[in-house]
Amino acid sequence: MINIAFTGGGTGGHIYPGLAVASELKKQLQGFRIEGHQAGIEFRFVWIGSSSGMDRSIVEEAGIDFFAVPCGKLRRYFSLKTFLDFFKVIAGFFAARRILKKLKVNILFSKGGFVSVPPCAAAASLGIRVFTHESDYSPGLATRLNVRFVSRTGGRVFTSYEDTKKYFKESIRDRITVSGNPVRGDFKSASAAKGRSFLGAGENERILLVLGGSQGADEINELVRASLPELNENYTVVHQTGPGRQWDIGVSEKYKPYPYIKAEIPHVMASAELVMGRSGAGIWEWAVSCKPMILLPLCGSGTRGDQVENARFFQNSGAAVVLPGGEINKNVFINTVRNLAQDTEKREAMAKASKKIGECDGAVIIAKILAQEITNAYGVRI
Repeated sequence: MINIAFTGGGTGGHIYPGLAVASELKKQLQGFRIEGHQAGIEFRFVWIGSSSGMDRSIVEEAGIDFFAVPCGKLRRYFSLKTFLDFFKVIAGFFAARRILKKLKVNILFSKGGFVSVPPCAAAASLGIRVFTHESDYSPGLATRLNVRFVSRTGGRVFTSYEDTKKYFKESIRDRITVSGNPVRGDFKSASAAKGRSFLGAGENERILLVLGGSQGADEINELVRASLPELNENYTVVHQTGPGRQWDIGVSEKYKPYPYIKAEIPHVMASAELVMGRSGAGIWEWAVSCKPMILLPLCGSGTRGDQVENARFFQNSGAAVVLPGGEINKNVFINTVRNLAQDTEKREAMAKASKKIGECDGAVIIAKILAQEITNAYGVRI
């Protein structure tokens, strides 16, 4: 048996792309054989993630065994919690090492996030080859740490953007592959009719989909709350508020709030005319869905500005209108939505730009390389 481990988490933006790679890799490995053996080889996929949060439920719903380890957050600001989290990181390292050793894991793929650092370090200490993917335009702290383990084990770094390569040292650049961001296959085959059925929306109903990420975003929720009557002039607003953050606006035919949309989100996305939200890794799902976007990137203290960089790329590519954080207000938001609602040509041009970005199939690119690595390392052939 060949055991393949995945790690990463903390938000859906780190988990879902990893699951997309796992799903595609299973397809790539079907029918593989070991030289000299008639029987097919068995592959086991496992996930090493946070002992707290949403990680376990999402991964197990995808049919992958989940192993929890302690993890400490990698903060960009001073906090007394940083001292305690240091010990969580150490505990996470030893817990991940025990899991990797017991399961005899052959390779580890990291989707990033602070959860991924202890497992990547543990894998390197055991000589397990490490691969990692960076979703954002510039690499985060977790990726910058994990690159050391990639280099040490002869793995590979995957990036979503071509320009991301410039942020890495020359010594690692020959081990970088620009793959785009992995996106679940459900977005490529989504049905707008199924989305409308789930929402209870009419065939000709125009839908504005507002997403605040898996945890919600108070800034976006407040904007919707303040602007809803004007938004409803053109659109039925479908609003993912985040768990426990539903606003007391009331549900109506033209306002449909949901704490979190899971399996139905690809179909709901397909039914939307316009999508608005943050600019984390999830915007690649919008691109695959060929959607014009309004982006309100997270900025200010507590963030390194990665969402601003992501949003700027999509804006420069013609796929998005960006509303700068800290400067946005109700009137700007309403006018932006209204202008796009009234400009069919503009929306169509943005949709084409999104489609072009989304044509880079990250899950397939990464899975093919991982499958080839397994072939090279373990004598497996089709």
